[in-house]
Amino acid sequence: MPNAKYLLIGSIEAYSGKSATVLGLSAQLKDSKLDIAYGKPLGNWVNDSDESLIDADVQFVNQILQLPENRLLPSLLTLNEATIQKRLRGEDSNDYQNSAATQYLQSKGDLVLLEGPGTLEEGSLFGLSLLEVAEVVDAKVLLVVRYKSIFFVEALLSAQQRLGDRLIGVLINDIAPEQMQTVNTEVRSFLEQQGVPVLGTLPKNNLLRCVSVAELVQQLGAEVLCRPDRLDLMVESLAIGAMNVNAALKYFRRRQNMAVVTGGDRVEIQLAALESSTQCLILTGQLPPPQFILSKAEELEIPILSVDLDTLSTVEIIDRTFGQVRLHEPIKVQCIRELMRKHFDIHRLLSQLELKPAVALP
Repeated sequence: MPNAKYLLIGSIEAYSGKSATVLGLSAQLKDSKLDIAYGKPLGNWVNDSDESLIDADVQFVNQILQLPENRLLPSLLTLNEATIQKRLRGEDSNDYQNSAATQYLQSKGDLVLLEGPGTLEEGSLFGLSLLEVAEVVDAKVLLVVRYKSIFFVEALLSAQQRLGDRLIGVLINDIAPEQMQTVNTEVRSFLEQQGVPVLGTLPKNNLLRCVSVAELVQQLGAEVLCRPDRLDLMVESLAIGAMNVNAALKYFRRRQNMAVVTGGDRVEIQLAALESSTQCLILTGQLPPPQFILSKAEELEIPILSVDLDTLSTVEIIDRTFGQVRLHEPIKVQCIRELMRKHFDIHRLLSQLELKPAVALP
């Protein structure tokens, strides 16, 4: 049997903050001088140019953590429509649980962090659901839950029934300021009484919900008309310039760090946006802006994007991007590390895992 302990970071719904938790947690674990490995059994965003089957999120985490090559574990499967269809047609009869045992149970070090699937059910078709992976490698499970309403307690109790003793705690994140007291008193007390340790409660943070202009370019398939050097700008909110210019000015002035979507023919709205707290201007309708708009945007260092989409489709894609934010910006990594250090009980987690840090943590 391997000496390493295994911790599986799971969730009850997708985009709950598992990767963020891994980044924040691993920073504390490295501070303690524990020898950690990391992998994501069920990949969903593999770099096509890389033949190693390392999920792109895993590659980013490794860039941050700088793990040795033998501490970075390959994904076993990329979950997408094509792989599901192959399984349904009988073209894929691989025993992925055996692959998990072969790939992961030889891991060295003190602790193997595994990032689980988006839900408790995801991966079941391949024998790689959260519980199935946990049983194969004998892992403890930390569930990450995004706080949307008090109703999440029911889903969490249901998850506890399914995971049993493997569940060693929950991290509740994205908690609005007005809900923090309720979560830290009533919710925490109730869950602890039910045998669900609450290891952390993270407040909502606008920076973590931002998307970079570069991410919007990728998701929209946009053409960058100016300032391609400023695609690192972070967008906090979306504004639609479909009203008259006076209404638009009032609307824009109430918002910060916007992406403004408007028609390529709405020059007055474009100008109003450039005079506000705008991080990028997204033009629909395939109409190029006049030269003076491009010149002003160049001067103000505001990228202008052109999309081959209507306004409704553009807005839908941007909204979805905000809901599926990745942490591929260093400023977000630093933010989540600070939040975890302040609001997550690393000592209690290590105790639950029966691990002793080589260096005492504050």
